[in-house]
Amino acid sequence: LLRLYMQWQRVPFGNPVGRLVFALTDWLILPLRRAIPPARAFDWASLVAAMLVQLVQYLVLWIILGAGAGWAWLPWLALFGLLRVAITATMGLLIVHAVMSWTQARSQISDVIDRLAVPILRPVRRLLPPLGGVDLSPLVLIVLLQVLLMVVGHLQVSLWR
Repeated sequence: LLRLYMQWQRVPFGNPVGRLVFALTDWLILPLRRAIPPARAFDWASLVAAMLVQLVQYLVLWIILGAGAGWAWLPWLALFGLLRVAITATMGLLIVHAVMSWTQARSQISDVIDRLAVPILRPVRRLLPPLGGVDLSPLVLIVLLQVLLMVVGHLQVSLWR
């Protein structure tokens, strides 16, 4: 998902973060890209790869728990799992961005974090501008994402039953 989001935000992959993301994901993305080419600057292969990883995870859990019938729900469980991963990763990104904003050190990594976090924070910053030089938008967004994570978690648990 990080690879997909970095491509969508047009973050250059020549930095250490980009090279690491490529190194960790090329083994799965490149074979898929032969069958699923990118369309209009959207890398479908990355999204399908993330979904496949979630599907395998929930399939293994399903087998270990001996859930038996109800295999038709596995794609839905994987989709909700993918949503949970995306929400959790977004919260992690926002926390790292907030901590890095307290320091004045500029580096390639801080530039990547900034380019990934600012588009997410922009709508909240329009509604809640900085108060006395303190930007509360990451905190507000993390709380909203926590609520969304609970809702998605409850929906996912309801599929297990």
